[in-house]
Amino acid sequence: MPDENAVKAALKDQRIETPSWAYGNSGTRFKVFPQPGVPRNPYEKLEDAARVHAHTGVAPSVALHIPWDRVDDYAALADHATELGLRVGAINPNVFQDDDYMLGSVCNPDPAVREKAVAQILDCVDIMDRTGSEILSLWFADGTNYPGQDSLAARQERLSEALDTIYRRLGEHQRMLLEYKFFEPAFYATDVPDWGTSFAHCTDLGPRARVLVDTGHHAPGTNIEFIVATLLRRSKLGGFHFNSRFYADDDLMVGAADPFQLFRIMHEIVRAGALEHGAGIAFMLDQCHNIEPKIPAMIRSVLNVQEATAKALLVDDEALTAAQRAGDVLGANEVLMDAYNCDVRPLLREVRREMGVEPDPSAAYRASGHQEKLAAERQGGQQAGWGA
Repeated sequence: MPDENAVKAALKDQRIETPSWAYGNSGTRFKVFPQPGVPRNPYEKLEDAARVHAHTGVAPSVALHIPWDRVDDYAALADHATELGLRVGAINPNVFQDDDYMLGSVCNPDPAVREKAVAQILDCVDIMDRTGSEILSLWFADGTNYPGQDSLAARQERLSEALDTIYRRLGEHQRMLLEYKFFEPAFYATDVPDWGTSFAHCTDLGPRARVLVDTGHHAPGTNIEFIVATLLRRSKLGGFHFNSRFYADDDLMVGAADPFQLFRIMHEIVRAGALEHGAGIAFMLDQCHNIEPKIPAMIRSVLNVQEATAKALLVDDEALTAAQRAGDVLGANEVLMDAYNCDVRPLLREVRREMGVEPDPSAAYRASGHQEKLAAERQGGQQAGWGA
């Protein structure tokens, strides 16, 4: 059986990055829903993220989205993060909300548009230098809607050239994570539609380019843990954007739609020894809280990842390996299910007490009155949200 002290140590050492954009207003294609107390600028987003970290103890970094989080002085923003007990995490360039990008960004048939997109991403590497960020997180909305609209091969060549330029600009301690998405907004062919395409480009680039797995970016029935295991075996898994989906890329709270899937993913991570920081796997949330309050939703999401991780750490790996080698199909499945069916909440409450944080972070936040305080204080100005 797993050693309890080792399990607790791993849970205390876990780090989960929260995204700045999830603290702002968001919605559907039809409506963005404003909420009271939403941050009005990146500095206030960091303050909300600090509140999540204070209640959970395991969320000390915040991903930024550029230009949504544009400021005049990024070093000052990084200093503000440090003052709050945080650090700036991944930098996410936005090359999908400009009119010039209607036919794509780095894959666009127009070389002037491609040059603009690459320059925008290189600006984000400059921001990494100023903030101490080590991860450039790339997702492209590039693709085509109709057969014959553009050359599929030429678009891959343009993508390769752009990625090579960006990769060569990275600093020694910086790395690139390339995300994929099998559809949307392109409906005929997406330029980075699957993990294989991302893997191929990252392999061409070198060791500091890895695949980013967004758990909402797959067709129904996709075995995501198989993808995770394969990428781990090839040392090409760079990290996760955790969220949940029911139909498409819903960006719902991680663990909401299929907590068993999240457990299965974390089991592959734990079994490969990839939970340790030295493995270089970034565990990041990528969510849009459209109808739920932002900070409580983020706290709940962090707790969901912790619970899945705790269950994965409780798998009796010795018994599982023995059953697998013996061809004991039911026995092996039983070992896995025993861990998944454990109630790990008492264990996590004990871990939090030992870390000096509230045993029940959600209840503690509700009782703090902080949400009401934000609604009263953040009056006037333009709330942050999609495109701001």
